[in-house]
Amino acid sequence: MCNLYNITTSQEAIRQWTRALSDSLGNLEPSIDIYPNQPGPVVRNAPDGTRELANLLWGMPTPIERVKGKADYGTTNIRNPQYGHWQQYLGVENRCVVPLTSFAEPSPTPGDKDPDTGIQKNYWFALNEARPLFFFAGLWTRWQGVRKIKDGPGEFELYGFLTTRPNALIAPIHEKAMPVILTTQEETETWLSAPWSQARHLQRTAADDALVIVDKPATQIKFPPQAPQAPVQGSLF
Repeated sequence: MCNLYNITTSQEAIRQWTRALSDSLGNLEPSIDIYPNQPGPVVRNAPDGTRELANLLWGMPTPIERVKGKADYGTTNIRNPQYGHWQQYLGVENRCVVPLTSFAEPSPTPGDKDPDTGIQKNYWFALNEARPLFFFAGLWTRWQGVRKIKDGPGEFELYGFLTTRPNALIAPIHEKAMPVILTTQEETETWLSAPWSQARHLQRTAADDALVIVDKPATQIKFPPQAPQAPVQGSLF
């Protein structure tokens, strides 16, 4: 279950790929690690029909029957979009694409610590050693509720992304799932604009040679500045 990814690219590259005409992101750092329940850039369809690059919070609203405690820390990964809770988000108005250049899956070996960070080692995946831009197939929504108990209720814009069966590269590391990746402009256009009957076919396992294992980003030398306050759920349904 992918709960960490990195973006090492420019806003202009994201805008050009997705034809985003509006940009409310602010300044995108040259390299940034994205963790659950923290802000991350997405491209979505604005109400006027234009494409917008915006900063949303990672973690979609969790199905009420799976919320534990008084706060919903969010569901980062969505495996079964046909589950009733997710069907309300499948229209083009709630689809988005999530830019990245590499993503992480934790080592399946217990006690396999990263010597630089002191926490469980991550394997990092990219399209190739140059780490070009690609995207996750995502969903987003506006939501009112409690994300952190200490902050109380608030209004949020949230996102998550779809997962699917892992390919041969990822399966030995994470046997249950991998993110749904979009690697061409045609695929991102289909995800953002096509009816669900067509877009749903993009939820498929990437080819076995679509990704390679790369070194961790330089941003991973130290601990993340703010760790999630509670385990963040990945959808298993």
